[in-house]
Amino acid sequence: MIDLKGLNPPQREAVLHGDGPLLVLAGAGSGKTRVLTHRIARLIDEGVPPWSILAITFTNKAAREMRERVERLAGDMGRDAWILTFHACCARILRRDIDKLGYKPSFTIYDADDQMNVIKQLCKSMNLDEKRFPPREIRAAISDAKNRVLSPAEWAKESGEDFRAKTISEVYAAYERQLTANNALDFDDLILKTLTLFSEHPPVLAAYQHKFSHILVDEYQDTNMAQYMLVRLIAGESRNLCVVGDDDQSIYGWRGADLRNILEFERDFPDCRVIKLEQNYRSTSNILDAANQVIAHNAGRKEKALWTDAGEGEKIRVYRALDERDEAAWVVRAIEGRMKRGARAGDFAVFYRTNAQSRVLEEAMVRRGVPYRVYGGMKFYDRKEVKDVLAYMRAVANPDDDQSVRRIINEPRRGIGDATIETLAQFAQREGMSLLSAVISADESVLPARALGAVRKFGALMLDLTQAGISLSAGEFLQEVLDKTGYVAAIRASKDPDAQTREENVMELAGAVAEYESQSPEGGLLGFLENVALVTDLDSMGERPEAVTLMTIHASKGLEFPHVIVTGMEETVFPLGRATFEDGLMEEERRLCYVAFTRAMQSLALTFAVSRMLYNQRRNNPPSRFLSEIPERLIEDDRARREPVRVPPPRAGYAPVSPAARGNAGAKRAPLAPGDIPGVTKGFGGVVRAGAGAQALFSPGDRVTHKVFGAGTVLESNRDKIRIAFDTRGERTFPASIAPIRKIEG
Repeated sequence: MIDLKGLNPPQREAVLHGDGPLLVLAGAGSGKTRVLTHRIARLIDEGVPPWSILAITFTNKAAREMRERVERLAGDMGRDAWILTFHACCARILRRDIDKLGYKPSFTIYDADDQMNVIKQLCKSMNLDEKRFPPREIRAAISDAKNRVLSPAEWAKESGEDFRAKTISEVYAAYERQLTANNALDFDDLILKTLTLFSEHPPVLAAYQHKFSHILVDEYQDTNMAQYMLVRLIAGESRNLCVVGDDDQSIYGWRGADLRNILEFERDFPDCRVIKLEQNYRSTSNILDAANQVIAHNAGRKEKALWTDAGEGEKIRVYRALDERDEAAWVVRAIEGRMKRGARAGDFAVFYRTNAQSRVLEEAMVRRGVPYRVYGGMKFYDRKEVKDVLAYMRAVANPDDDQSVRRIINEPRRGIGDATIETLAQFAQREGMSLLSAVISADESVLPARALGAVRKFGALMLDLTQAGISLSAGEFLQEVLDKTGYVAAIRASKDPDAQTREENVMELAGAVAEYESQSPEGGLLGFLENVALVTDLDSMGERPEAVTLMTIHASKGLEFPHVIVTGMEETVFPLGRATFEDGLMEEERRLCYVAFTRAMQSLALTFAVSRMLYNQRRNNPPSRFLSEIPERLIEDDRARREPVRVPPPRAGYAPVSPAARGNAGAKRAPLAPGDIPGVTKGFGGVVRAGAGAQALFSPGDRVTHKVFGAGTVLESNRDKIRIAFDTRGERTFPASIAPIRKIEG
């Protein structure tokens, strides 16, 4: 007999539910895995054959943990239950019956690199320019089509049937033929081919419907169309389907997850039973109250509210930083303060909305010697686009750096292939010169005419950059690199699904150079490169398991930490700016905020900056609307007055979002003002930043200094621009929200 004494009443109700569909709405930290494993063990204990139980989850880690728990509860019989990920389940089905689709059971499963190689070969054979049709974009389109169960023709029709869509659909069709010829499937095929098998061979479907008398699905809110169809087909007429999920934690819409699958489960199964798990075993009540209040502003959700008997705990700390460096410094100080009182580095997680925000945080950790790791992504300076641009700078600073030249010689693509590079390397070795010298010196005796033309263009580019590097500052030189190489233009033209993020990272690198120059005006290009090298070297040394975790909020899903700090709580940062204009996106941003808050066990801190340099732009954004949705009673040192801030109107070219899509926040609450905020600790700093208040800060005749152009006199100042006559650089006009200006007193 399975012991159910450790379960609370709703958990016990879910475990003991008999036949028929069951929807378990499991809030964050409410013990859903405990419910799933006890339910499986209870079924086995009551005589249900374990091999007739199918439990599906999303990650191998979750499946492994579930299997181990079931075996502890049900003994050896638990091993026979099918507790698998979606992909592992389908692979097992296909190994047995894929011959009916014309494949051999020994089929190969292609990973992302395999897919890219096939697509590149197809593009070459079809004479497609990879700049116009980037393989990464094609791969993303094929995956999107398969997740939505669309054939090449159907995908082209949904995508507009223009020349581009038709061409990609032709590659998709050729890709399918090639994989079939190779007896291979990609990961999306595992589910799609299983659906095809069930559709074309009803007896196979009937066999599995008869085999599985009970089906359980974890994280149901994350399922896409193909996964939804698979579950519905296998559940069949028995309808013993138990799905567990939380619509408030649906944050993967950008990769195909369909929130309607969980919201409309009761429509699919009108007689289903709904059980809510609302008791939280992770966080304090203050943290949960804040999360509940924020998510309540979403309209498209199932009504529920987390609670705990763990006590109120600490109030939520909110820090108002002057800028992103002040924010990062406060984060490190807050961590160090708790560590002095006994906390371990591994107890802390620092969240951010986008990867580009990590750089300043990483640098602050390094400078203070706080060990950290970047979870679920690369460190800023390890990202490809950042390393590419830095390689240009290094190749100019040190022409003997062959590794940097190898990295950039065909980046962005300029028609210099591997064979040409190897020929140049051999020539350099014979003549005892650097690779860059070989590039400049090569003639018809070294390379054929076609290859030589591309190499000479690259050599001329490097000579131009070397000349520019003599007189330009590091920041000016970086801009020269971007302009002359066309690197950012190539990213934009790539149609890479990650193109925007890559471009943002390049702009963030420009911001890093600008900040370095403001702190070390005499450092120059070599000084900046040395600074970067020291940061990354120390970073590698500091990365160990017992370390502060830096991560995007998306990467935090399913994790928990004693102490959580959420940074960048500003409009256009979190929530993203485009969330104001795209249907449904604001609600997904709010769900992301809910996920961030509910990762915290003991303490939660939130930070926002009055001024932030991000993507090489200085911005003055109001605090995030999510801050205004937290009751004042939950915020530490609630002494100040809350003031509303007008939300900027939609820009031209964007349609307004319906209230149903945005939830209630837009209609009933506004973002916080950047002035007096309840419980907000004020930041300190000496640099006056130009911004919305520039007219009040600067007047005609004021003497100011700019980090690049030096001293000058203000000619005109208003909320949009500042016009300055510099002593040595002439007259310049700047957007008020970008240029860091310091007033020269006296």
